[in-house]
Amino acid sequence: MHEALILVDVPLAPFIEELFAPDCRSGPWSLLEEGTNGALQEVEGLFLYGHPIIDGPFMDRLPNLKVISNFGVGIDHVDLAAAEARGIPVGNTPGAVEGATADMAMALLLACARNVVAGDRYARGPDFHYYDPSLFLGREVHGSTLGIVGLGNIGREVARRARGFDMRILYHSRHRKPKAESELGVEYASLRGLLEQAHFVTLNVPMTPETRHLIGEEQLAWMRSDGILVNVARGGVVDHAALYRALAGRRIAGAAIDVTEPEPLARDHPLLQLNNLVITPHLGSAGSRTRLRMAQMTMDNICAGLQGKRLPYAVRLS
Repeated sequence: MHEALILVDVPLAPFIEELFAPDCRSGPWSLLEEGTNGALQEVEGLFLYGHPIIDGPFMDRLPNLKVISNFGVGIDHVDLAAAEARGIPVGNTPGAVEGATADMAMALLLACARNVVAGDRYARGPDFHYYDPSLFLGREVHGSTLGIVGLGNIGREVARRARGFDMRILYHSRHRKPKAESELGVEYASLRGLLEQAHFVTLNVPMTPETRHLIGEEQLAWMRSDGILVNVARGGVVDHAALYRALAGRRIAGAAIDVTEPEPLARDHPLLQLNNLVITPHLGSAGSRTRLRMAQMTMDNICAGLQGKRLPYAVRLS
């Protein structure tokens, strides 16, 4: 069997390279820019370690492409219809990221509610000379109301963690989920009802045409003035311009976001100047055990695809 070239969009961590099969090697994304036919002919797999846009014309530049394997669950950057039309299977990592992403949602919620980031900066700065109990008054998380938008696998994990804080938990999804209501003690609400009642709102929906700017000017106006918005879904789920206006005008108390659109934001983006926003660089699944599991699943998909076998973690293309 000849050596298969797997094109990678960013440098791989060493522990991922160690998972490669003996007959596989990685090549840099720059091969596409160099555009030499021989190099592009060699490419048989795509290992998507970041979020490059993979559309039909892109696939057509790689005539021997056999498999696309995404390091992560979200697959909105890949044109699945184009892949299906070309007979190229697409894989991702379902079941690997839920716990770590839910942990991150709660970390952001707590950080924003209790002024952890602002407090850290102050404690390190020149003005902290004595303890002042009137500074950085935050919002209690325990006993508050949490609204979960999207009660899928990650949303359920968020609900499990919130129960430990004795929170009342509302949820909104396309369909009611009686089993989850019974098991987790969550209450169904319309999107507006959830936003009007919840002290904290977490966004846990996939990025689809239907969820783009799901939270915009109107929805932010429904939120409580002391409400905090947490986004660990995709940046495009929130209208950034509307979020800036809501935060700058103090129409909501704060927001904590792990994802943006684009990613990263321009360094002069107005959101980055706000002191009632906590922002992290897409760390939702950035746990060591989680990332190792993701890497193994991604490579399992790659190896199966190169051998013409069914991907163990295939994305449904239709």
